[in-house]
Formats: sequence, structure tokens, C-alpha cells
Amino acid sequence: MLVIESWVISDDAPVPVSSEMVSEALRSRIDSGQLETWLTSSSGRSLAFVTNTERAMVMLLEDEGDHGEHAVYPGAEGTSDGFVLSSAQDDEYPDDDTVPIREAFRLVEHIVGTGSWPTDARWVVDR
Repeated sequence: MLVIESWVISDDAPVPVSSEMVSEALRSRIDSGQLETWLTSSSGRSLAFVTNTERAMVMLLEDEGDHGEHAVYPGAEGTSDGFVLSSAQDDEYPDDDTVPIREAFRLVEHIVGTGSWPTDARWVVDR
């Protein structure tokens, strides 16, 4: 029997968010100025989404001490700033370490729905 993990937005009410609704929830948070979102799975994994509204850093971590893995966009040149964390820290990332926001939504939807990266996604392991 295959059991799919459930995901919740870590700082919201502990109500599971579906793959069909996660992008809408992220957009709502962005519209309210919350550019950093952490989701936690029923198996203890974490999924981070940090955006500057144009690009996003998407990271998947197995547990609290894990360095995880993150989505990449090979060949992208330059850097982007404006990735504001909940601590008010304003980060800048190389564009090849982030993805366009539409792609980030797709990746998060897939991970929430299946527990893994899409087969056509590009990511690096930081462990």
C-alpha cells in the first residue's frame, strides 16, 4: 500500500495543503508580503520556497539537520536579490541556483503531490 505524505504550511494552521491548492496558497502569501514559506510533511521532511516574486529558491530537506537539495536553472547568468526571509534578511542568489517563479510553483505542486522532484526537473544535492 502506497502512502503519500501530507504537507502543511509550517506557520499556518496545521491543515494539509494539496498539490492542487499549494500554488494558490503560495501566491496568497506572496501577495501579503510573505516571500519565505516552509512546508512540513507528515514524514518530517521540509520544503522551502523563497522568492523575490520573479525567481524562487526551492529546497527539499529530509530532516532538520539535512543540507538538502535545491532546484537549479543551468545556464542562467547573473544574480538576483530581494529574497526576503521572515527574519527580514534580504538574500541574493545566483540565477542558476533559483528558478523562474512559474517553474517553482510547478516543482512545489509536484513534490507536494508525489513526494519527489518531477523527472524533468534539475536539482543539485547539497548534502
